[in-house]
Amino acid sequence: MDAPNAQVQFFQHLKVKLLPHQSLVEEVADVLDISTDSAYRRIRGEKPIDLTEVQKIGAHFKVSIDQFLFPQTEWLLFTGRPDMQPEDRMERWMLDVEKQLVLINSFPAAHIYFLIKDIPLFYHFQIPELAEFKFYFWMKSILHDEKLKGVKFRIGDERYRPLHAISQRIIRLYNKVPTTEIWNAESLNSTLRQITFFRDYGAFASDNDVALLYEKVAELIDYIEAQAELGAKFILGKGPTSPGPAYRLFVNELILGDNTFAADLGPTRLTFLNHSVLYFVGTADKGFNDFMFSNLENLMKKSTLISGTGEKERAQFFNSLRRTVQAHTVSVR
Repeated sequence: MDAPNAQVQFFQHLKVKLLPHQSLVEEVADVLDISTDSAYRRIRGEKPIDLTEVQKIGAHFKVSIDQFLFPQTEWLLFTGRPDMQPEDRMERWMLDVEKQLVLINSFPAAHIYFLIKDIPLFYHFQIPELAEFKFYFWMKSILHDEKLKGVKFRIGDERYRPLHAISQRIIRLYNKVPTTEIWNAESLNSTLRQITFFRDYGAFASDNDVALLYEKVAELIDYIEAQAELGAKFILGKGPTSPGPAYRLFVNELILGDNTFAADLGPTRLTFLNHSVLYFVGTADKGFNDFMFSNLENLMKKSTLISGTGEKERAQFFNSLRRTVQAHTVSVR
């Protein structure tokens, strides 16, 4: 690939980073402190950009030009960095999730694909009690928040109030985009094991909170089943809009997902890979995304669609989840 062509592709890639109201030429002109005419010449490849300009553009858009200069190499470029700051890590992580969903929502033809290992956080956020337990689990066990050292979990703890506001914005963003999810019967077990572990560890302030969490997990199952029956997404307690964003739910009995989150935006695709329990790294690399989406298509062909159709299979799947929850509930009594 010659350098001018690589430069053109680099600028085309930057368009994915823009919100609908932003103009690429104006952004480039502002970053480089040049006229819009000079910015156009760079975007069209008529004037080469120098290393200083590459550095300024890369820092502003948070991208690298390497993948366009060296397309034949075997390495892949991912973005994403774990937040190592000790303060407010949970809040900053959620704000980053919100930012990615804002980007996805800026593309009218966007479609989300989720290969699920655990129940997606977008569902937990719709039930305040489950959201608070997840906040507690993530902050205490994953982020090692010193403020929770020796603190027992109790529903309604005021410390989670700021996080609820962000989670509600995340819910609204996620529920605007058509989605395909691939589940396995094991997808429920992570949350149940976390509740059971903290119960056995004596980390609950009240046994009533334990019982209530199991009830809320059952409520969550009812909600997801309702979405699957309708074949459309809606916010719990508000009912579907007309027409609601399409919702497809597949069940694969053999493959347990890995929480891969992918988005087809129309002009490009994104894949986010889960690591370290809570974090994700993402890439817009075309070759990698072509491979990932081909794999997703293959998984869907080998899975059972239980949304909008497959009433018998849908009932069997969700009833099996309810029996799993009931078994945990009985163990509390």
